Amino acid sequence: MVHQNIKPFPKDFLWGASTSAYQVEGAWNEDGKGLSVIDVAKYPEGTSDFKVASDHYHRYKEDIALFAEMGLKAYRFSIAWTRIYPNGTGEINQKGIDFYNNLINELLSYNIEPIVTMYHFDLPYALQQKGGWSNRETIDAFENYARTLFKYFGDRVKYWLTINEQNMMILYGSVIGIVNPNIENPKKELYQQNHHMFLAQAKAINLCHEMCPNAKIGPAPNIAYVYPASSKPEDILAAQNFSSIRNWLYLDMPVFGRYNSVAWSYMEEEGCTPTIQEGDMEILESAKPDFIAFNYYSTVTVAQNSSNDSVENSIGDQQITIGEPGFYRGVANPYLGKTQFGWEIDPIGFRITLRELNDRYNLPLLVTENGLGAYDKLEEGDIINDDYRIEFLRKHIEQARLAISDGVNLIGYCPWSAIDLVSTHQGFSKRYGFIYVNRDEFDLKDLRRIKKKSFYWYKDVIATNGERL
Repeated sequence: MVHQNIKPFPKDFLWGASTSAYQVEGAWNEDGKGLSVIDVAKYPEGTSDFKVASDHYHRYKEDIALFAEMGLKAYRFSIAWTRIYPNGTGEINQKGIDFYNNLINELLSYNIEPIVTMYHFDLPYALQQKGGWSNRETIDAFENYARTLFKYFGDRVKYWLTINEQNMMILYGSVIGIVNPNIENPKKELYQQNHHMFLAQAKAINLCHEMCPNAKIGPAPNIAYVYPASSKPEDILAAQNFSSIRNWLYLDMPVFGRYNSVAWSYMEEEGCTPTIQEGDMEILESAKPDFIAFNYYSTVTVAQNSSNDSVENSIGDQQITIGEPGFYRGVANPYLGKTQFGWEIDPIGFRITLRELNDRYNLPLLVTENGLGAYDKLEEGDIINDDYRIEFLRKHIEQARLAISDGVNLIGYCPWSAIDLVSTHQGFSKRYGFIYVNRDEFDLKDLRRIKKKSFYWYKDVIATNGERL
């Protein structure tokens, strides 16, 4: 569709940027914070741990002042469960409450809307030792945690995200580094964990509506439109298979209160259907999100994969798909370029994904991650010429505006990331931010904040409400 008249971004559009607690805060063991699964995980050789990260915990005022200078209307961040409940349950850690109260108040003092992710991969280690998400007690722990967040912060936070990238935790948990490699039947265990996360999410949604009637809440999966490798019918079936397993399973449940039928068939075939207890489905059917938040980096292309095809490894990472015999096989898309880290770049796929989500679920959409990881270079005079990032974001914002012209109800765009941080499995060298943090993998240097070229560009985009790209 070629529009003769392209619609503007809405006047109240949430131009923002995103981070997560464990990737940006540091202070991993300060002020009563407990251990999370991230704190005890092994890191890929040659990459930083998360103990200091960007030291946002100590420098949040400086960082928020920079966010305000950039013109952010919203800041999407996550709360570290172990700052609130060091052991996942039990005594509240008042210093954790104080930190997020101060953070939220600082944002609001600059008229920046806080968008809060309740859970971003960092399960309390004390809960993991009791079985983690495999243990139904974690559902109750999350509900209690959610109640605490709504009680202390619900008077000021209008936008809540339940669980970041639940689908990535199930599909690529071993890559993210949050799955016990010693589980006897990992796939069965993971889909049971998935069911428990669905229940925890539903309870949090209902609690939010009860305790914070003026707030909105929604899920935050990673969504990637899936292309068939060709018009061959078997390739189209493979694309449908992977779309259901990767995308629709994680949105059909919160929106419609049911398991996606193709994904359920896949689980039956693989012998990994979850145990559903009496009353579970009633809980899942009762909770309705107000919007869908989602992270988009690229699309995926798949082909037919017969049941006797050999696949050495069924996982890549969030954006690199290998495949599963009998269901799908990931292939390269010859029409797309790639980032320095091998992720395909597909701005038009962003528009396609937005349209698909809008048509399928008919809910407001909020983009909570989209960005380019790259090896940024600090040049003399504190200059970072990240024109490649500007080009990436420009093309995606252009496609977002076209999607709005298509009729998509897009309410905000929060690219990854507001400031440089530790990538989940590729360290500090993989930089995403508008703001450079002066450190490398192991040398913390002075952690000075330096505005990149993209900082000034995005500031202009926001000031003109997306008119000047």
